[in-house]
Amino acid sequence: MNFRSQADRDYANGAFIPGAEGFVPRWQAKAAAFRESLGERARLGLAYGGQARQKFDLFLPQAQPRGLFVFIHGGYWMAFGREDWSHLAAGALARGWACAMPSYTLAPEARIAVMTAELRQAVAMAAAEVAGPVVVTGHSAGGHLSARMACEAGPEALCRVVPISPLADLRPLMATHMNETLHLDLAEAEAESPALLVPRAGVQAHVWVGGQERPAFLWQARVLSEDWACPWTVAPGRHHFDVIDDLEDPDSALMQACLAGLG
Repeated sequence: MNFRSQADRDYANGAFIPGAEGFVPRWQAKAAAFRESLGERARLGLAYGGQARQKFDLFLPQAQPRGLFVFIHGGYWMAFGREDWSHLAAGALARGWACAMPSYTLAPEARIAVMTAELRQAVAMAAAEVAGPVVVTGHSAGGHLSARMACEAGPEALCRVVPISPLADLRPLMATHMNETLHLDLAEAEAESPALLVPRAGVQAHVWVGGQERPAFLWQARVLSEDWACPWTVAPGRHHFDVIDDLEDPDSALMQACLAGLG
């Protein structure tokens, strides 16, 4: 495998996961089937702004929701959308929670600071639809954005964030070829790095990462847990693409970290 730089190798995921090319079509197929199975309990394409990707899907449990669970997708801020991950709402719905999945404007059309502002609006709009506590999780770049929600003014009901495989310190990404698209400079990298920020009072955090992830992602997760003085869990045997699978299982340790003790 050839990489343009050591930083590119550090943050390459699919290159080190056997069968990586099969994950995206499987996710998309499962997501579409899940949406179809919910019928009217899937409220799709709710707008939180006027731009094309400023929309969220809201999935409802069979009874009155116990609260709102928000999942923010990854893709290095450059790929995917809410439609690719609908099936990951299964665990929350089985526990009686509503689940919101927002899209957001991707790079290069938007900078990361703009995405943070969009997600702040999306979480607020989704929280207005569902009474009760709000928990925000997300994966990879979505893990970064979920962590950023803990540092932002937002709904008072936000009580917990669970960043999964988060990018917590963005400064190393300035040395990757991705930055030709992200256009991170030092000022934005510092301002948008959750590890360099302080979560607001009353918001709990638990960092989650796969044990078989790239060393850079293990480092990123550990840095965030240390700087925020919050728990972190290394999920045995999980890599960057399957670490999110346990969001489908209401009884998994990951869903316990997300929702335990919240009703």
